[in-house]
Amino acid sequence: MIRKMLDKDRKRLKRKFHIRKRINGTAERPRMSVFRSNRSLYIQVIDDTVGKTIASASTLEKDLKDIKRNVEGAEKLGEIMGKRLLEKNITTVVFDRNGYLYHGVVKAMADGARKAGIQF
Repeated sequence: MIRKMLDKDRKRLKRKFHIRKRINGTAERPRMSVFRSNRSLYIQVIDDTVGKTIASASTLEKDLKDIKRNVEGAEKLGEIMGKRLLEKNITTVVFDRNGYLYHGVVKAMADGARKAGIQF
C-alpha cells in the first residue's frame, strides 16, 4: 500500500517536472497552477519572471469554506479565480495542471475559469 502511494506520487512529480520544462508564466500571460489535496483545492496564478504570486484562491479561505472538493466545487473555485484575475486585468493564462491528469476536478477548475472569461 505505501509503496503504491509512493510510486503514484513519484509518477505525478515526474509528469510535473516534464510539464514545467515547457510551461513558463510571464507578466502578460501568467501561469495558473492547480493543486488538489485530500481536503482542499488550491489555484495560484504566478508570474515566473519575478517569482511572484499574482492571485490565489483555495477552499481554506473563510468565505470559500462551503465549497466541497468535487467537480461542482472545483468549477465554482475556478469561476472565483477567473473573477479575481479579471479585476487585475488579466485575461489570458497558461494552464499548469501540476502533473495531474486533465479530467475531473482539474478540468472543472479550468472550465470554471473559462466560464468567467479567462482564455487558455
